Amino acid sequence: MAESPQSFVRAHREGATGEVWGIGELARELDTTARAIRFYESKGLLDPQRVGATRVYGRRERARLQLILRAKSLGLSLREIKRYLDLYGERGEGRSKQLEMVVQRTGEMIAELEAKRAEIDKTLAELRHIRRESQKTLDARED
Repeated sequence: MAESPQSFVRAHREGATGEVWGIGELARELDTTARAIRFYESKGLLDPQRVGATRVYGRRERARLQLILRAKSLGLSLREIKRYLDLYGERGEGRSKQLEMVVQRTGEMIAELEAKRAEIDKTLAELRHIRRESQKTLDARED
């Protein structure tokens, strides 16, 4: 008789202090949706175990999902995230390449943000000038 997903999760929790999650649990815990998790799986970013048709996520997949969500919040594309994740092997090989990629990409992102900040500062200065001049003109008319 096949083991049910619920009994699989329960058995692994009891034996390994909570090292597996169902998709709904994982979504709630990491403040995302089951749909998003399935999407990341369809893009090859996650590879959960299956018990029948039910997805079961271990610590590795949970850590990968946390990394995906953080990388997305920082503006990385799914292609960049996949390339980063694919560098890391089963036994940790590729970690140096991952770190090199992080150093390079974060440097690029910092430069992009600094350029945007410079543009914003320039626009703010121009708007402040226009406001001051407009206020002066308005004040002169009220006298």
